[in-house]
Amino acid sequence: MQTSLCRLVVVCLSWFHPPVVRCGWLLLLTLSFAPHVIQAGEPDDEPRAVIGTFLRTYCLDCHNDDDAEAKRNFQSYQLPLNTQQQLIDTDEIIAQLTLGQMPPEDAELPTDDQSLQIIDLLRAEIAAARERFDSTGGRTVLRRLSNREYENTIASLFGRRVDTLGLTADFPSDNTSEHFDNIGDALVTSGFLLDQYFQAADRLVETRLAKPGMEPKDWHFTENFQQYEELAGAHRNFFKLKFLAIYEQPNTDTRQGGYAHIQDFLEGVPVSGNYEIKVHAQAMHRDTHYDPKIFRIDFSEPFQIAVVPGDASKGHIHYPQAIEPILASAVVPDDEPQWLSFQVWLEAGQTPRFIFPNGPYESRASVIAVNKRYKDEFDPKTYRAGVSRAHILREGALPHIKIGEVKVRGPLPEPNGSAEEIAVFGPQGFQADQAIKQLNRFASRAFRRPLNDADQKRIETLYQKRLQEGASPRQSALDTVKLILCSPSFLYFSEITDEKQERLNAFDLASRLSYALWSAPPDEQLMGKAQSGELVKPGVLKAEIQRMLKERRSEEFVVGFLESWLNLREIGNQPPPRKSAWQYYSKNLPQSMKQELRLFFADLLNENGSSMRLLDADYTFVDKYLAELYELPEKDSLRLADGFQRVSLEKSRQRGGVLGMAGVLTVSANGVETSPVTRGVWVSENLLGMTPPTPPDDVPSIEANVSGAKTIREKLALHSTDKTCFSCHRKIDPLGYGLESFDPIGRWRTTYPKAQGNAKIDPSGKFPSGESYTDFVGFKNVMSESRQELFARNLIEKLLTYSTGRHMERVDQFAIDDLLKKAKADDYALRTMLVDVLTSEIFLSP
Repeated sequence: MQTSLCRLVVVCLSWFHPPVVRCGWLLLLTLSFAPHVIQAGEPDDEPRAVIGTFLRTYCLDCHNDDDAEAKRNFQSYQLPLNTQQQLIDTDEIIAQLTLGQMPPEDAELPTDDQSLQIIDLLRAEIAAARERFDSTGGRTVLRRLSNREYENTIASLFGRRVDTLGLTADFPSDNTSEHFDNIGDALVTSGFLLDQYFQAADRLVETRLAKPGMEPKDWHFTENFQQYEELAGAHRNFFKLKFLAIYEQPNTDTRQGGYAHIQDFLEGVPVSGNYEIKVHAQAMHRDTHYDPKIFRIDFSEPFQIAVVPGDASKGHIHYPQAIEPILASAVVPDDEPQWLSFQVWLEAGQTPRFIFPNGPYESRASVIAVNKRYKDEFDPKTYRAGVSRAHILREGALPHIKIGEVKVRGPLPEPNGSAEEIAVFGPQGFQADQAIKQLNRFASRAFRRPLNDADQKRIETLYQKRLQEGASPRQSALDTVKLILCSPSFLYFSEITDEKQERLNAFDLASRLSYALWSAPPDEQLMGKAQSGELVKPGVLKAEIQRMLKERRSEEFVVGFLESWLNLREIGNQPPPRKSAWQYYSKNLPQSMKQELRLFFADLLNENGSSMRLLDADYTFVDKYLAELYELPEKDSLRLADGFQRVSLEKSRQRGGVLGMAGVLTVSANGVETSPVTRGVWVSENLLGMTPPTPPDDVPSIEANVSGAKTIREKLALHSTDKTCFSCHRKIDPLGYGLESFDPIGRWRTTYPKAQGNAKIDPSGKFPSGESYTDFVGFKNVMSESRQELFARNLIEKLLTYSTGRHMERVDQFAIDDLLKKAKADDYALRTMLVDVLTSEIFLSP
């Protein structure tokens, strides 16, 4: 459906016209529906009767059977809306009513209240029609694995991490629907994606299962440590290429010295496997006398080194690459060089690279600053200004990590066979005389159900065909594994429950449950419960849910659900300017922001605490970087090695609950500035489950007569003198004003930045329902005291949406009402709420 047009229904932003909303001119251009006149209506059809009266009073004089100006006859307008074209036309009608177009000034005009009433009634008609058109009848449509689920599933089936392969790196990004990445209607399958599936299956199998056997080999590198661009001359002149050096963290703009590679090992390892990496390294000048502000680093923290993979065939080895998960890390000693040892997994062709995760931010800027401020400390004969660093390395105290030797050994043997071999073929590995049986067993795991005769026939047919073509038994089996990984039964949730059944069968239930909680296939125990049929028993199902929640794999639920519900995956898509928010980059704040929300939600889930703590709480989880961002007392005592710790907020009420967390405050801003409208819409949609109507595309944002206004509040006040604007802003803005005390990355503030005149922040507001607040704490109080049911109902709907892979519809509302009653009776306990959702009629239905 033409969504962009349908979403035009609405609002109130009429910036170019007087505040009087008049009968829309487009109404005269677009109505030619069914051939029946809309009647005054019976008592039980009062809203439609009101619409009919409005049309007859203000439009039919000129647009009737006898005199249809603009070739539009309103006597043919009919409700309810029965076609998509009627829906689109009515969207446009509302947009024009909002813009205040004709009739001319000398015509009879409706009052503001009358026009606003008609807009609201037409919105309701559109909402009802759209729901009828889009309804799935309360059933989950056939959908494929999302990219996230695909990688998790492959890792589960093959018994080892696969993020080093980047299997989905070239896949098209998954479409999201209301931020969810697992909605069937949105997960499109294209010819290009199918081709990517084939390539991914081939690469995976050939790299992991078809790799040649190889005895461990040793490499030892002590020289020719070339580094590129600005580092090349200094390293050749001073180090004589005898040392690798890392000068900055990877997350910088100029990227000069963030990656240290081995020039003589660009071809990488010959086969995929575990490798032992040893580096002889030392932290240099952590006690530097240079001003720490130059480097934007905490020198009280020991330097860290980490290993990431690199592939010279995939891009510049000195710059970030698409596939570079951190494989291992360690603390680097200060006093003298020591051997540091790592065991990492590398794919064939990958070479180890070394990074400095907590290193200086912007090496180039640091060098320029040192050269400028400390030039008198250097020998004038060797001194060079700007980005030159050879003389600083020779005579100065430039912080960095220095590596003198690197040893690589591998692939290391796996005494009991590779994890992939065991996962695919079993403990004994591939057995030619058992090939079909082994392949069928793997296919059953991949398809997440027992195989039928057609499945088994296809598997055996391909295996025999490859044998007849001259392939070895093992290669024939590997090619069959590729077929299995490209089968619709693997790529799709191909439910085998009969369409006439009202409940999922045990295997489909096991699959839906495992992907809801683990984003991965059922394990052996869950499949065993499905095989016996016991899983459909309420007591057994609840016990399995509790067991699965205790497993570490349930972290996938926390990550996936929060990314969808709170739209956390968008953090970083609108990053702030590096100059004004360098901490966002230098301290990798997006990672900490997400982790705080994950730990808070997981803790609440584990202890079955009230979900109302999500609105307000007297504690949170922070690491050193977030403690500094929040200006908590713990900023002086926490160390990076402490990771995240639970901290009390009893004396820091400007935090607490998701509304005080930097992740939410960042994702609800645009990186540069904040807006009560933007954040208010975010709160309305994501926390209260109410999607405000969007303004017409023809109208730019907040450009009604706002001359003379200095702050966003003043602009909104002037903008909302237009009554059509006010009708929506009165609902949206109070949900955002209370968050104005936070800047675009969640830092507390009392004034706007200099670019906005240093005006004082006014975080007060008043809800249409009468509650008022003066600051952020008061705003949270209103939300947590008077919006509990709205919040809980929305949370239940989001849990259902995520776990079933479909949006909730009107047909689901009675079941949701029942879930809300149960949740309320149990003080909205989060774990109980989730268990109730996963045992609900909605979740158990096909």
